[in-house]
Amino acid sequence: MAIVLTEPSRTFNEYLLIPGYSSAEHRVENVSLKTPVVKYKKGEEPAISMNIPLCSAVMQAVSDDNMAVALAKEGGISFIFGSQSIESQAAMVRKAKSYKAGFVPSDSNLRPDQTLKDVLELKEKTGHSTIAITDDGTSEGKILGIVTSKDYRVSRLDPETKVSEFMTPFEKLIYGKEGITLSEANDLIWEHRVNQLPIIDENQRLTSFVFRKDYESHKDNPLELLDENKRFVVGAGINTRDYEERIPALLEAGVDVMTIDSSEGYSEWQARTLKWVRDNYGDSVKVGAGNVVDAEGFRFLAEAGADFIKIGIGGGSICITREQKGIGRGQASAVLEVAEARDKYFEETGVYIPLCSDGGIVYDYHMTLALAMGADFIMLGRYFARFDEAPSAKLMVNGNYVKEYWGEGSARARNWQRYDLGGDAKMKFEEGVDSYVPYAGSLHDNLALSLNKVRSTMCNIGVLSIPEMHKNAKLTLVSATSIVEGGAHDVILKEASPVG
Repeated sequence: MAIVLTEPSRTFNEYLLIPGYSSAEHRVENVSLKTPVVKYKKGEEPAISMNIPLCSAVMQAVSDDNMAVALAKEGGISFIFGSQSIESQAAMVRKAKSYKAGFVPSDSNLRPDQTLKDVLELKEKTGHSTIAITDDGTSEGKILGIVTSKDYRVSRLDPETKVSEFMTPFEKLIYGKEGITLSEANDLIWEHRVNQLPIIDENQRLTSFVFRKDYESHKDNPLELLDENKRFVVGAGINTRDYEERIPALLEAGVDVMTIDSSEGYSEWQARTLKWVRDNYGDSVKVGAGNVVDAEGFRFLAEAGADFIKIGIGGGSICITREQKGIGRGQASAVLEVAEARDKYFEETGVYIPLCSDGGIVYDYHMTLALAMGADFIMLGRYFARFDEAPSAKLMVNGNYVKEYWGEGSARARNWQRYDLGGDAKMKFEEGVDSYVPYAGSLHDNLALSLNKVRSTMCNIGVLSIPEMHKNAKLTLVSATSIVEGGAHDVILKEASPVG
């Protein structure tokens, strides 16, 4: 007969944290939310960590290049959705990677014999107002000048005016020489009150730019997540069908970490994908896998070579896998069992595999519970879909602003690869819905509030880091009546005063 687990499948709502001793050191500003993203050996440092334990879901309505930039500024990683062509996904990765860097390769270049019309068309295409003028019109050419928006007025110049007539010529440029440090470059920018500094090699060829706005951005975002070249860290989703073509394209575009995007990860298809990655790239390419909900699934993906493992089936707000198929598990039960398996694997092998809790987050405090139960970071869809930076449309419905939000298993997304079990290359039936979420404004403001709640709770339980919370957190199950007791009760609530 079937194996029946007698312990109920539990959700985050069924648990609370027990407060611990809080010393004078347990203050919000002392809490570190740094967390590993990829596996590492005991005593070593992970190749990739995040400064906050949040990443955005591999979804059309959530993770594009704009979300990747916005979340990296805050210290997290966005996994750009894979249910699009390889070329367009790679372009999103490339755009996010080039958005911010200490030394930025020029993607806007023209020759001096081109025209104002060419300048305006290039600016429209790239969104960048600084254009390098080189002898051959490439980023590697000999630099002859620069054009910025202050060099021309569209209303006063004929569109056919040659660039050479209005550019700032090389002899008037403030520039840095190749080998200059980022600190020295920023000093030149401030000393000469310029917005950009071209970096030139000994042959007067342009190697990169340093921008004033990047310096100011870093001051505003001290936790921003950068790679070794001072570019934003960017993730991407892949599938188990076209990985042999998609992965090389994403790597060429500069992706830092990938994850197999699948509703169920305990499969031969994921093992094949991971084997191909290891056979072709060894451990240099970082790929997470999942999703799983028990110890067996974890062990399978760990031995297959996953760099991190995602937990959760059917817990997403737009996911209907459980009601369509009758498979899944309450997210709290899944995280607790998989975390126990991860710790056992670490003891046996000395290899720590980070866990990503994917789904089941309704309230901010659920984030803290997921981390306390053993997750290293959390993947969120609905949470990020509410913000300005998400790619979906902002609409007014019944007098309220909302954002569109749809599942990858919905008829709208038709991401059949995510639910692939072999056979025909098509979606057999829906496993997600098309919906709205309340519009919430900017990512920065909302995220700051959510993470302050996490930090504050960690202080309440007497821990200052996520690894410390894994060891020392104490959880209790709650009854239905204690859930009622936990909210406002037995009072008459005042109506909120009108604002403005």
